[in-house]
Amino acid sequence: MEMICTIVHQLTRNLSPEEIAASGLDKYYVDHTLGIWPQAAGGIPFNACEFQSKGDVITDLVEDLAAEQKARTTYDNILRLVKDPEVCDPIRFLRQREIVHFQRFGEGLRRVQEDLDPKNFYAYNPGFDCN
Repeated sequence: MEMICTIVHQLTRNLSPEEIAASGLDKYYVDHTLGIWPQAAGGIPFNACEFQSKGDVITDLVEDLAAEQKARTTYDNILRLVKDPEVCDPIRFLRQREIVHFQRFGEGLRRVQEDLDPKNFYAYNPGFDCN
């Protein structure tokens, strides 16, 4: 988040009121000046509902895998739209980090699945069911 905030700050810090309005940031500016307010591209504010946890190791690791892929896709989309190297270079770093996280979560899921008995881990919740 700090890296994204720094990029946005660098890109917006010297905007005039006219440039703010022309860029479509005027409504955002009224509420947040040019400070960072985490939200989806569609304007939906970030909230804790974005975090998912079921207490089932298989479910939670698959959720973690999905989160890493969603972040990677977002970075891919940014890289398709933005050509400024000062923005793209850190976004590429963040994208690579998501790929590594995805790989580590995948390894964790594989290890958990290998250690479960019975091997039909989709038939029950391994954290609670003892059958």
